Amino acid sequence: VQLVESGGDLVQAGGSLRLSCATSGFTFDDHAIGWFRQVPGKEREAISSINNNGWIEYYSDSVKGRFTISSDQATKTVYLQMNRLKSEDTAVYYCAVRRNMWRFSSTWRRAEEYDYWGQGTQVTVSS
Repeated sequence: VQLVESGGDLVQAGGSLRLSCATSGFTFDDHAIGWFRQVPGKEREAISSINNNGWIEYYSDSVKGRFTISSDQATKTVYLQMNRLKSEDTAVYYCAVRRNMWRFSSTWRRAEEYDYWGQGTQVTVSS
């Protein structure tokens, strides 16, 4: 299983970025993909997740209305479109995959529910 994030960059506050998570090594439509972020010294924060068929999306309150998750089953890639970026969005962003969909609606935020992780991509928002 491999997940490779890309798209992180330095951007001004109010700007936009689109992160990509290219996946391989598993049956894409049997798994859910989540996006997390982490700032040094803080716990990893779940910000969005999309279920195995791409029909259900979840967002944390901190990004709801600004970020949009989407998946492309043909290319097995998950995207995170980030708009109206704020300085507090600065972090390393990770994508992760989970096979167990049991109680997904109530467990999508739990990092321990995800089986494989990418290496992360840095997003820096300057104010």
